Amino acid sequence: MKPIIGIIGRKSQSFTGKDIDIVYLDIEKKIYENGGIPLVINNLYFMEYLDICDGFILQGGDDIDKNNLNIIKVLFDRDIPLLGICLGMQEMGICYNGIEFEVENHLNTNHDIIINKNSLLYDIVKAYKIRVNSRHKWCIKDSNLYVSAKDKNNLIEAIEGKNKLFFLGLQWHPENLDDIYSKRIFTYFVKTCIIYKANKKS
Repeated sequence: MKPIIGIIGRKSQSFTGKDIDIVYLDIEKKIYENGGIPLVINNLYFMEYLDICDGFILQGGDDIDKNNLNIIKVLFDRDIPLLGICLGMQEMGICYNGIEFEVENHLNTNHDIIINKNSLLYDIVKAYKIRVNSRHKWCIKDSNLYVSAKDKNNLIEAIEGKNKLFFLGLQWHPENLDDIYSKRIFTYFVKTCIIYKANKKS
């Protein structure tokens, strides 16, 4: 049975002014291509999905959602797989005492990052340096989570929860890259969700 992976929707408005949740289709596609079933979730009803989903993704976006901070704590405490992307990573960092600050020159760029060899991220991508995309204007610092990667300016590019099944935040957007490293990230994440699903039944 394929794992069901909940994608936390981002709050937005339709062109008629109606409140909506949005999901990035590239994320859904990556989950499906790697053997998972994507399920979009309104974060207000998150607890109803805990027993349904085998892992979760926090997407990128523009504004911190305080409801997501509570979600992150639940997933961390219960050791449920979580992949945070861009703003999702920032929310993870803030949830564990990180400080958000504004940066320049990170909108619509590509740059190298250096990966800590003593990290889950390194075990996944199997590389010390990779090139990533970037479209954000905020970063985090001083989080209690383990720093997996930084750029040449010492800005945090990835964080993770040590000794967790999968609790990984990435500042970039692997769903928009077709390289082997992005493939490995989604493959590993979905496989971990399969493991979590099997352990739930045992």
